[in-house]
Amino acid sequence: MPSRSRILRIVRNVFLILAALVAAFFFIVVPWFFTAMITHNQFHYPDPNDGKTPKSFHLDFRWVEFTSPDGIPLKGWYIPAEGAARGTLIYCHGLNRTRIEMLPDAAFGHSLGYNGLLFDLRHQGMSGGPITTLGYQERLDVQAAVRCAIEQEKAARPVVVWGVSMGASAALLAAADSPDISAVISDSSFDSMMGTMRHHLKLFLGLPGFPIADEVAYWTAWRGHFRPADFDLVKATERIGDRPILFVAVEGDRRMPPSIAQTLYAHARSPLKKIIVLPGRRHGEGFNQATEPYEKAVTEFLASLSSGK
Repeated sequence: MPSRSRILRIVRNVFLILAALVAAFFFIVVPWFFTAMITHNQFHYPDPNDGKTPKSFHLDFRWVEFTSPDGIPLKGWYIPAEGAARGTLIYCHGLNRTRIEMLPDAAFGHSLGYNGLLFDLRHQGMSGGPITTLGYQERLDVQAAVRCAIEQEKAARPVVVWGVSMGASAALLAAADSPDISAVISDSSFDSMMGTMRHHLKLFLGLPGFPIADEVAYWTAWRGHFRPADFDLVKATERIGDRPILFVAVEGDRRMPPSIAQTLYAHARSPLKKIIVLPGRRHGEGFNQATEPYEKAVTEFLASLSSGK
C-alpha cells in the first residue's frame, strides 16, 4: 500500500498539472482565441441598408477597384457630385461592417455638393485581404482610396476622410502619413490599440488588462506585422498638425466614451479643430441617433475648410 508521503506527492503533482493546464488555457488559449476572432472573423453586423446601393438614395454612382500599397484589392463606389464639386469625401466604415454603413452619410455629403467614395476596408465586404488589423494596416486602404479619387477619378480637392470607429482610427493614421488628406471627421475612434483591448475585455468579459488583453494586443499586432506602440491615435493626431479634425462622440457610448474624443481633441493642433458629443447610447450610431446635430456639425466643419474659420 502506498505510503502517505507518496500519496501526497501524487496529489501535489496532479494539482500542479491541473494548475498548469488552467494557466495555459487562460493565458495562451483564451488570448489566441480572441486574437483569431479579431483578425480572421468575417462576421457582418446586420445593417438596415443591406442590399441597397447609392441608387436606393437616388444617387448616380460607378464601381471602382483599386489596390492598397501592400497589394490588397479593394472595391467600392464612387458618387460624383452634381455640377462643380466642393471637394471629395472618403467614407470609412467600422469593424464587421461594409461600405453600406456609410450610405446615409454619403447621401448627406452629396447633398452638400461633395463627391463621395465609399469602399470596403480589407477583409471586409467585397475587398480582399487575409486579416483585419483594427485600423492599422487599414490606413493603407484609406490612402489608396484617396489616391483613387484624386488620380483615377480626378476628384476635386479638398479631400476629407470621414470614418466611424475602426474607420475613424484608420482615417487618423492615414492623415498622419498623407498630406493629400486635407481634413478628417473622426467618429468614435479609439485612443490606442493597447488601450482599446484592455477597455473592451474588461467591459464585456471582466478580464484583466494584464496579461490577457496585452497578449491579445501583441498577437494581433504580430499577425498584422506592426508593433502595438505604433498604433497610437494620440500621436497620429499630433502628427496631423494644423489640418482640421472634427471629433464626434456619443454621450452614452461605453465602448468609445466621449473622454477618448476629448483626449484626442486636446492633442490636435489645428486652430480649426472641433468636437461634438451627441445624445445617444449606441457605439458608432451618432449619425442615426442624432442626425440633425450631427449634420449641422459636419456642415459647419466643412464650411470652415474654405472660410478658414
